[in-house]
Amino acid sequence: MGPSGAVAAGPRGRPSPGAALASQIADAKAKRDKSKTVRPLRDLLPSIWAHRGLAAGALAALIGSTAMTLSLPAGLGLVMDRGFGHGSATTLDRYFLVLVALAALLALFTSSRVYFVNRLGERVVADLRKRVYAHVLELDQAYFLKIRTGEVLSRMTADMAIVESMAGSNASVALRNLLTVIGGLAVMALVSAKLTLFVLLIIPVTVLPLLVFGRRVRKLSVQAQDRFADAVGFAGETLDQLDTVQAFGRERSAGERFAAAVESAFSASVSRIQARAFLTAFVMLFMFCSVAFVLWLGAQSVRTGAMSPGSLTEFVLVAVLAASSVGALGEVWGEVQKAAGAMERINELLAARPGIAAPVHPIPLPVPARGEIAFEDVSFHYPGRPDLPALNGFNLRIAPGETVALVGPSGGGKSTVLRLLLRFYDPQSGVIRIDGVNLRDADPREVRARLALVAQDAALFSGSASDNIAFGHEDASEAAVQAAAKAAQADGFLNALPQGFSGNLGERGKSLSGGQRQRMAIARALVRNAPILLLDEATSALDAENEHLVQRALDEAIAGRTTLVVAHRLATVLRADRIVVMENGRVSEQGRHADLVAGGGLYARLAKLQFQTGDL
Repeated sequence: MGPSGAVAAGPRGRPSPGAALASQIADAKAKRDKSKTVRPLRDLLPSIWAHRGLAAGALAALIGSTAMTLSLPAGLGLVMDRGFGHGSATTLDRYFLVLVALAALLALFTSSRVYFVNRLGERVVADLRKRVYAHVLELDQAYFLKIRTGEVLSRMTADMAIVESMAGSNASVALRNLLTVIGGLAVMALVSAKLTLFVLLIIPVTVLPLLVFGRRVRKLSVQAQDRFADAVGFAGETLDQLDTVQAFGRERSAGERFAAAVESAFSASVSRIQARAFLTAFVMLFMFCSVAFVLWLGAQSVRTGAMSPGSLTEFVLVAVLAASSVGALGEVWGEVQKAAGAMERINELLAARPGIAAPVHPIPLPVPARGEIAFEDVSFHYPGRPDLPALNGFNLRIAPGETVALVGPSGGGKSTVLRLLLRFYDPQSGVIRIDGVNLRDADPREVRARLALVAQDAALFSGSASDNIAFGHEDASEAAVQAAAKAAQADGFLNALPQGFSGNLGERGKSLSGGQRQRMAIARALVRNAPILLLDEATSALDAENEHLVQRALDEAIAGRTTLVVAHRLATVLRADRIVVMENGRVSEQGRHADLVAGGGLYARLAKLQFQTGDL
């Protein structure tokens, strides 16, 4: 693979999908660096609206808890002015009972607020998680050539956790304090318009640092999240290839590199924490100094008789509540900015559009399937490798039910033929057809439903053997699963497992040998019962005895199916109906084994080398 920054040109000078994707990712990151708003969080609003019942309950609870919070100072003011002033024990008791009732209502509304707001936040984030994962599964192979899988996982886990925290507890705190500030100002204005005017003059001086430092906090948050994603990406790569790391004794260097990435993320986080700490300290100090000044003014009013002690007490308590809420908003604002950065990174995933997608009006493939394949003057290069074509004017027709073997030197384009058939990529020029339909005009899902793949690297999943085989056909019965395993010569070792077909194979089936995993992959392809079978070095991991057994099973499996076999070992393709020799992305010769050997071309030379060295 060439440098990721290389620009590839498509037909007629248009940027290729790979180059366009690279530009899209770079533009998104540049835009994210310049963005300083919380607008990305607006993308949560459709999910909130979808659960508007919960949202209404959360809003009602928020309003109720705020009203009760602001009512407590009023109740205390009444106790001071009327309860203490009248000297009646009954009156005093009555007002204290009012305070207790207000406290009970506050407890009820607060618990309701915690329940509704947090449940709404969890529900919204759960919907977002499902939406993001479903979208990522739809992205094409070219996208993952430009971005590491660990980076994607970081956005789906770490960034999602930040959004989850904001949508739950932080959103509740922010809304509660915002309503407290608004309601507090209204109550203060009713008690003393003069003192409230002084408070209103103070607010702009407090909000300005919030905006300035909030932007810096957001920028630092995004930097920390990006650096953490780099660390996760590297960790994912090394853990995925842990056997290679250990085999070459690179544990220490890998650990040092990961530690450096973590320290880089930590440094960015410390800068963010320092900015937030300064912001919080400034807001709290300024607000409480302002409250002290307002209290001094109120004390002068009480001394002159312009205000009662109860009214001053109510005003001061509400002012303290409002000031505390502004200070809390300053602290939460940093978390909101952090969540906005995380949401923007998630939105970048959601904004990515696969280059391989169904057209608006896809042409259905004919039924019943024939299994006819045609490559017509196909040229293709992988994204970022415009000067290294994998296929160059490739032409091939395969009749229904025919078995064709692709052979040739490494890098000749054999596996690329299978990837294009599966429509993991589209060629830059030329046409690929299945049963006469251009793949560009068909739904990729319908195309892939007619194909069954056995790859060189047998990819299995954690779970049981039955689950892995049934992955080829989700509606497959247990009998069909066991029949496919028997046909792939896998039933023997699977029945020998402690729990048989239902036993867990471990992550990626690593408890099995390479040959056993290969036979599992063959069983998975057989249970699919697709009209076209693709075998990419399907027997490469088998010993001679097992290869013979599996080859016999494959001979039965390919009966009545169109089969395309990619192989380096020529002994595995001797019984093919036709052997196609590929070199430099083209068909150099084709025919039966005996005819090609007699022709004295590339195939004859490859056959001579392999058969003479005993590499069969």
